[in-house]
Amino acid sequence: MSVTIIVGGALLLALVAFFVIYNGLVTLKNNVAKNWSNIDVLLKQRFDELPKLVAVCQRYMEHEKETLEGVTRARAAAANAGSAEDSPQAQNMISDALKSLFAVVENYPDLKADRTFDQLQGRISGLENEIADRREYYNDSVNIYNIGIEKLPDVFIARLINYRTKRLWQIDPAHRKDVSIKFGA
Repeated sequence: MSVTIIVGGALLLALVAFFVIYNGLVTLKNNVAKNWSNIDVLLKQRFDELPKLVAVCQRYMEHEKETLEGVTRARAAAANAGSAEDSPQAQNMISDALKSLFAVVENYPDLKADRTFDQLQGRISGLENEIADRREYYNDSVNIYNIGIEKLPDVFIARLINYRTKRLWQIDPAHRKDVSIKFGA
């Protein structure tokens, strides 16, 4: 009888440990998804503001077609990014295009004085700051998740339920270069 109790207790303990680890991993996975969703909401808001910004700039910036087209191309790339894995690169393109645009705007005092442009620039700059903050939270949650699925004994359960490491949001090396700014026709 005592062997049965010991074996039963060991099985019960193993089952409880499995559920505790499993629930912890599910929490980590859902935290990553939540943090990505928080970024996605801000990316959508920025995405919706870009056509308005380009429209206002077009009225003033007759000779900056390439800069404005860069913003439009970046927006299209973001729209076509199929997954959370592809999105960071497309979103980085938008950030770079906006940096170029805002740098070129310095040569257009009438545009800088335009109230609509000023509001849009402030809104987009605010969204950029919020996105940067959320990226940090996202990377923290991905890091915690990746550590969680690789440590013992959690790694065995993570493999059993097919959890894989996730990529951190990183800047593409091509996007670390200085922004090229061209003035005039």
